[in-house]
Amino acid sequence: MTAKLPPFFSRLWQRLDLCGPYAGIAMLFLLGLPLLTLSRAALMLWQSERVAATGIWSTMLLQGVRVDVIQLSLLTLPLLLLAPLLAGKRLWPAWRRLNIAWMTLAIAALALLEIASPAFINEYDSRPNRLFVEYLKYPNEVVAMLWSGFRLHLVGGLLVTGLLGWSAWRIMRAWQRREAPWSGWKLWLSWPLLVLICALAIRSSLQHRPANPATFALTADPMVNTLILNSAWSVTHAIYGMQHEANSSEIYGKMETADMLAEFRQARTSLGDPHPLLNDPEIPTLVDQKATVRRAKPLNLVIILEESLGATFVQSLGGVPVTPNLEKLKEEGWWFEQLYATGTRSIRGIEAVNTGFLPTPAQAVVKLSLAQRNFSTLASILGRHGYESEFIYGGEAHFDNMRGFFTGNGFTHITEQKDYKNPKFITGWGVSDEDLFDKTHERLNAKHAEGQASFTLVFTSTNHSPFDFPDGRIELYEQPKATDNNAVKYTDHALGEFMAKAKASPYWQDTIFVVVADHDIRVRGDSMVPVERFHIPGLILGADLKPKRVKTVASQIDLAPTLLSLMGVDAKHPMPGRDLTREADDLPGRAMMQYEQNYGWMEGNQVVVLRPEKEPAFAHYDRKTKRLSAAEAAPADGEALARRALAHALLPAWLYREQRYRLPEE
Repeated sequence: MTAKLPPFFSRLWQRLDLCGPYAGIAMLFLLGLPLLTLSRAALMLWQSERVAATGIWSTMLLQGVRVDVIQLSLLTLPLLLLAPLLAGKRLWPAWRRLNIAWMTLAIAALALLEIASPAFINEYDSRPNRLFVEYLKYPNEVVAMLWSGFRLHLVGGLLVTGLLGWSAWRIMRAWQRREAPWSGWKLWLSWPLLVLICALAIRSSLQHRPANPATFALTADPMVNTLILNSAWSVTHAIYGMQHEANSSEIYGKMETADMLAEFRQARTSLGDPHPLLNDPEIPTLVDQKATVRRAKPLNLVIILEESLGATFVQSLGGVPVTPNLEKLKEEGWWFEQLYATGTRSIRGIEAVNTGFLPTPAQAVVKLSLAQRNFSTLASILGRHGYESEFIYGGEAHFDNMRGFFTGNGFTHITEQKDYKNPKFITGWGVSDEDLFDKTHERLNAKHAEGQASFTLVFTSTNHSPFDFPDGRIELYEQPKATDNNAVKYTDHALGEFMAKAKASPYWQDTIFVVVADHDIRVRGDSMVPVERFHIPGLILGADLKPKRVKTVASQIDLAPTLLSLMGVDAKHPMPGRDLTREADDLPGRAMMQYEQNYGWMEGNQVVVLRPEKEPAFAHYDRKTKRLSAAEAAPADGEALARRALAHALLPAWLYREQRYRLPEE
């Protein structure tokens, strides 16, 4: 029985009879294009201030239709390839049912991703991308987070998706022709032409390369560029890119291996790095680092990696006053005034702080297959000096493959949620940071009693949506309770309590402590790389360390070599970071920042941004105003600056692919 439809759709189906067996495919375009265009227009209106700053409203909409045609053609291609087999008279009922099911699912999937886009943009300043895909691997944690912090969005989004899916099914169900509309010869003659048209639409370019997200990067604002896309194509391209991780950095250009390594060596010299490379042909970044602080017994190490603790939460770094304990502690150790994260995700921070590895557009090495064994880390370096290494986390350590990576690369013990007895408070991400620091204090006391040299990596989790923490611990900074500012203030409270206990404990005198962020929260901005959102706090204290202000521009990758010197550990390692204990205080320094597919390289206040398939862009960063201003012309040394940046962008992908980031054989 034919489903009852408004007269408009009935007339539309009559006109689509001209398309014969391809009428269902035509209907997909007629439904999909308005859906995606309306969604894009709504998102542009929502972000009108940033879109207006670019002045390309109409261009965005027109180029958006081009992207939508690409995505709808991708959805069409499987059906087209099956048409010669199924669209004939004998299998016509099966062809019709397949079309109805496929189109209904396609419209529902497109709708779901568009409905999810506002919340994702609000959190990550981008349409759904590879992070969206990666989170799908951890349904328990993600569902708990969504239910706790985004319940209304979740339920409403599923209801609207269901409604649109049902509407699509009802419209498609009206395609009730019982007989195959075309003869076999007409089907076979039209099929190659339609496949060719579909392939050209997917490619969407007669240039050497097919259209990709870089094609639509028409502005200096990365978030606005993602609005030109649709979320399904953004996710599709992210999945495709994840299959080509080993060559990910080549989107910026190519350089011969010998030239790349020569640029790397020259950069070390020009930036004042005192540690000579050993020129090992198998491990070209290998250095022989001699500790500047000589000790009869090297110190233990505790790194506290704080979730999403950007400079935006530290008053003395230009943020809001929600870290009073950190502000007090900074007077007791080495305080970094210009420390920058390498990326925007926790595993990128883990990669930089624990391995000293340079960032790439690919996933962090924590999740990459060739880095699961024999990849150099602080744990493996210290393991050769008799250290035992432990990772302490309040949640489940399998998240982001942390357990697998750590156990394969030098960590001897993992403490996670199941190891906490009677925790004070539990969130969707695990136990509270109070419980985390209590467990850390317990473990450090035990190691000290055993006389065991140790490295402990502690990873907090409170400053993550839905920002749950126990009542009555802090005076709230703002209302309502579940905000990032309040969550950071709670973690700072827990940190202060832990540090007070640590100072009163016997392990304090033989331990170096580091407090550093993995990244800032909600890294976003209208510049090619929002440098100000990569600015993070960093503090080294403990044992006999004297207070110091580190004013040079520094990166997370500089922490590990610096810590080895402060601990009194000599080591041969491949880490390209700087040992800041040997540097003059007046050096400008350098940092690198991976922002989606843009790569920022900063030396002092000069910045060069590498972008896929585009010329390098130059800019100046004003530390006081925290603004990145595009340069009117390339600086005098612009070409050399861009080559250094390109070499450092290409180097980590090459080291990973060739498995050259390892320790030398003993």
